[in-house]
Amino acid sequence: MKQLKVLYVDDDLINRKLLEHMLAKNPAIYETLAANDGQEALEVLNKNRDIDFVLLDIIMPKLNGIEVLKHMRKDPRFSQIPVIVLSTDDTQKRAALEAGANDFINKPIKKDDLMDKIKKYAEAL
Repeated sequence: MKQLKVLYVDDDLINRKLLEHMLAKNPAIYETLAANDGQEALEVLNKNRDIDFVLLDIIMPKLNGIEVLKHMRKDPRFSQIPVIVLSTDDTQKRAALEAGANDFINKPIKKDDLMDKIKKYAEAL
């Protein structure tokens, strides 16, 4: 299985810390990057062309997760990066998948669910 560089995007500091803690325990992940909102996420993607995986919140200031997904899927540099959307709003699941998300996890995030999904996509890379 390939070692992963993961970008996680969430406007809530507590959620970012939780994700950082969960991801640090996964031996398949060699580096993580964080972004506070959708606009920052696109900036991080532009500066780090070797990102393998994105965990993306939906409800954020500046650019929401759906808008970020649409930008990513239109850009050939990022169109193939697996994206798992994280949200407390289950009604956003359909919109996220239609915008190009590979998967969806409801918050609060369960570590085992997240790790299983990351493993599934990592094995496909």
